[in-house]
Amino acid sequence: MLVLNLSHNSIDTIPNQLFINLTDLLYLDLSENRLESLPPQMRRLVHLQTLVLNGNPLLHAQLRQFPAMTALQTLHLRSTQRTQSNLPTSLEGLSNLADVDLSCNDLTRVPECLYTLPSLRRLNLSSNQITELSLCIDQWVHVETLNLSRNQLTSLPSAICKLSKLKKLYLNSNKLDFDGLPSGIGKLTNLEEFMAANNNLELVPESLCRCPKLRKLVLNKNHLVTLPEAIHFLTEIEVLDVRENPNLVMPPKPADRAAEWYNIDFSLQNQLRLAGASPATVAAAAAAGSGPKDPMARKMRLRRRKDSAQDDQAKQVLKGMSDVAQEKNKKQEESADARAPSGKVRRWDQGLEKPRLDYSEFFTEDVGQLPGLTIWQIENFVPVLVEEAFHGKFYEADCYIVLKTFLDDSGSLNWEIYYWIGGEATLDKKACSAIHAVNLRNYLGAECTCEAPSLFR
Repeated sequence: MLVLNLSHNSIDTIPNQLFINLTDLLYLDLSENRLESLPPQMRRLVHLQTLVLNGNPLLHAQLRQFPAMTALQTLHLRSTQRTQSNLPTSLEGLSNLADVDLSCNDLTRVPECLYTLPSLRRLNLSSNQITELSLCIDQWVHVETLNLSRNQLTSLPSAICKLSKLKKLYLNSNKLDFDGLPSGIGKLTNLEEFMAANNNLELVPESLCRCPKLRKLVLNKNHLVTLPEAIHFLTEIEVLDVRENPNLVMPPKPADRAAEWYNIDFSLQNQLRLAGASPATVAAAAAAGSGPKDPMARKMRLRRRKDSAQDDQAKQVLKGMSDVAQEKNKKQEESADARAPSGKVRRWDQGLEKPRLDYSEFFTEDVGQLPGLTIWQIENFVPVLVEEAFHGKFYEADCYIVLKTFLDDSGSLNWEIYYWIGGEATLDKKACSAIHAVNLRNYLGAECTCEAPSLFR
């Protein structure tokens, strides 16, 4: 089987055995179900190219299976309750991943794992809570479509100007203000669509008009006062939307250019006419536009707005410095409390820093979280979960790991770990049972010892 579509059902769990024999699968769609976790056997799908998980409540799923899917090209995780804490820390092994959709989630910043994707071309981060972009975005050298609409962005970093292959940039419904767009945005020479509707923009950089391939420019529902005069030189423009900018005054056409150079009438009257305004409204706009204008008043108004924005930035900087100082004082107080003498004797190894090891390749994230018995059998050097119906049936040629989970007197989870070695088991199975028993202990963070009961061997 190459294609499996189980979307738009009411599936809440997937059997662990489902993907064992589907290693040739290329396309898998599990969207719009009720899945809260994914089986660890999904890491066997090494040929999978497209994975769609949209619309599943995967809040507590860590998605540790993803780094093993090295052939993955498309990954859609829209509306799956993704946060900074439940995404993989790295996806650099997915060298073919080109299309990622993380829209409609709870991200407050761009996940670090996205910066390590060498083939990324389409990225959708719309409808999140992202407040700023890192300078690391200059690593997206192949990105062609970037959707950041419906976030909390107030400005774009200058590093975005290094995305030389970017064709479509969507910034609708953010909080971009007076200095929201970098002055070097004209370096995006391949830009075809730029959409920044429903923001707080008052001006756009003149360099935006140097994007020779720009076909669609949407700036409606802002606070634009004017546009650069170079807007008239965008010869490839097909859509210019500047509706609902009440203070907008369109720049005049240069007098030294013939009319045949232009295929769009940028006058306010024509824009109102295209928008379906009544003839009386168009005539009133023409009369209002013919009156004398005070260019100095407009410059002063813009300067006041810019000064106000700079004051707000200064306040933010001072608040940030205050927060850093408070955090530093708090850490110093905690350090002093930790050094204070106490009557309790600490273990010698409690002060040692434990290395960060990932055992999710062998054990699921819910292991040891409920009282009961869990058993694994060693197969091909790795532990494989044994179904409950087969508990108690051990074979002399195999080795097993047994986890007993129980509640102690205080109501806290506790564990006992054993490994059972068959009398006719091979040396590799014997070694792996002992090694993975220790791995299980480390994965649980338990302080118990791993034992091999002699009466079972």
